Amino acid sequence: MSDNPRPPAAALLALPGHRILTLVGPDARGFAQAQFMNDVEALADGEWHWNGWLTPKGRVIALFALLRVDASTLWLLLPDADPVALLERLRRFVFRSRLVLEPATGVSVAGGFSPPLRAEGARSARLDDGTLELDMGGEGGPRTLRVTGEPAAGDDGHGPWRDADIRHGLPRLAPDQAEHWTPQQLSLERLRAFSVKKGCYPGQEIVARTHFLGKAKRGLACFGAEAPVADGADVLQGERAIGTVVSVSSDGRHCLAVIPVEGEAATAPRVVDIRLDPEPLLAGLAR
Repeated sequence: MSDNPRPPAAALLALPGHRILTLVGPDARGFAQAQFMNDVEALADGEWHWNGWLTPKGRVIALFALLRVDASTLWLLLPDADPVALLERLRRFVFRSRLVLEPATGVSVAGGFSPPLRAEGARSARLDDGTLELDMGGEGGPRTLRVTGEPAAGDDGHGPWRDADIRHGLPRLAPDQAEHWTPQQLSLERLRAFSVKKGCYPGQEIVARTHFLGKAKRGLACFGAEAPVADGADVLQGERAIGTVVSVSSDGRHCLAVIPVEGEAATAPRVVDIRLDPEPLLAGLAR
């Protein structure tokens, strides 16, 4: 994705930007089922999937991997959102639920571009030293994410990890891109990240209406750029703005953009005067 070489496959890289919000208590699963856009009740102990929280108008506030640790414990693994800010917003909906929300402390997250030792697909694994392992691989190759009680060793893996996410169509939402896009506009059906069957949650009516009354008019596309581009930039076709850059790679030369899903481009899209060349979205990251 990037022109920077990927680190050796066996190396673990620190991912300090990945943080965890925990939901613990007998009502944790019920609360998550009522608030989040994917079917939490479909998960068994030790399983995870992509999930998110929406505004009442169906716009994505945060995307995350949701892990059911056990019957009364959920982890939200947040690659971008601030767990403290998210906690404060979620807390307003707890009411009398028997539930404690708090950021995980004393843990660190690391990732590597090698196959997991035990985790596979949506099934996480506990290693002998207590490390929690998740399989984050896809068509772009194997990836392993680990949560441990030890300080993360190794170089900063933010760039290579982010680049792999973008190749697979996992939007990395900067604060200025939160609350702008519906799940369908971000093509999150590719990741099986939302449900239209599980019942009510904030924004569910918008998501279901889009699903059942016709496909979304805009979706996610991946582009390579001749020079760095920025989040939030307009994607132009001729002199007309047709879309928006949602996420960019570590070097800014690859991006995800929300654009119309139908119609062929008469001219190459661009950001200002920077040409964009279409690139395929890799599959295999759905869980």
